Amino acid sequence: MAIQFELLQQEGAARRGRLTTPHAVVETPVFMPVGTQATVKSLTWPEVAGTGARLLLANTYHLYLRPGAETVAALGGLHRFSGWEGGFLTDSGGFQVFSLAGLRQIDDDGVRFQSHQDGSFHRFTPEVAVAVQEQLGADIMMCFDDVAGYDSPPTRFREAMLRSAAWAARCRAAQRTAQALFGIVQGGFDPALRRESAARTVELDLPGYALGGLSVGEPKEVFLETLTYAPALLPAERPRYLMGVGWPEDIVAGVAAGIDLFDCVLPTRLGRTTTAVTSTGRVNLRNARWAQADEPLDAACDCACCQHHSKAYLRHLANTSEILGIRLLTLHNVHFYQRLLQQIRAALEAGRFAAWAADFTSRGVRWAGPPEGAPAARGGPQTP
Repeated sequence: MAIQFELLQQEGAARRGRLTTPHAVVETPVFMPVGTQATVKSLTWPEVAGTGARLLLANTYHLYLRPGAETVAALGGLHRFSGWEGGFLTDSGGFQVFSLAGLRQIDDDGVRFQSHQDGSFHRFTPEVAVAVQEQLGADIMMCFDDVAGYDSPPTRFREAMLRSAAWAARCRAAQRTAQALFGIVQGGFDPALRRESAARTVELDLPGYALGGLSVGEPKEVFLETLTYAPALLPAERPRYLMGVGWPEDIVAGVAAGIDLFDCVLPTRLGRTTTAVTSTGRVNLRNARWAQADEPLDAACDCACCQHHSKAYLRHLANTSEILGIRLLTLHNVHFYQRLLQQIRAALEAGRFAAWAADFTSRGVRWAGPPEGAPAARGGPQTP
């Protein structure tokens, strides 16, 4: 296999591991910053690497449209094209197709969709999704899947589950390179469908597996209920990936349930909207309360933003739409997530994860709610 996964320690269902890819050794559990267009928005690669990130997510749908997979391949693949020396995982584009809603038509063979960029028509099949990812050259690529939203009828969840399993088999048959291909388990929020999806996908003997179809509008209690059983449906010896989930409390719950890999657009999306994720919750830097705040954004953070700039200065940058404000808040947010996962790994290594998680929860901090009256936003592998 193109990757190796070693399970180093376990506490309950929580796992401490090591994922070795052709371009990076990745300590797990890990959070992957999303670099949809082969860039973590506003940050340089040294800045991204400086946060501790070693594995990034790039998106097949967006790179297929611009600059085109053939262009990326001709220029040496994602790593040489972008200059990122760490690992890349490519999302197959299934979620983006799902999010296009009225711009797509799905059938058992694949999806016909209209570009959100220029209105041109395209068709993705499992074979096309694999071929495009092979041209991109990521360390890990994902099977093409069919995603159903939370408000879908039961028949739609079953249809999406069966179609995703069939597409996974076609992806595996179409693969021509040594890149690691991960399967995606669907089934919505029905334990029986999840079990059937896992059984159909795991029988393909892929090097890793993901839980898809979460963070698609479901209530938090439904999401957490799914975590009580779904990760255990996946092989213990293979890496387990929870797609598009990124609120800090959800990551801790995911680790406790046995998840190894996470990704989400939240660090960059919130940074662009002048919002920071801190150890005490979300902070909206446009709030007037910070106008005279001569204090760091997060006293518990050692990133360059928190070490050198005050909330008052960051508010000034936000209110004047200065690019530096977006860069500093994005850098802080990406750093925050890497530091959170470092703390989780350290707790697992010390055999103290349960105690650490209990303390984390007892603080009563909830990041997913709206900060200071702003509307809430859910994560997901869209454009960061």
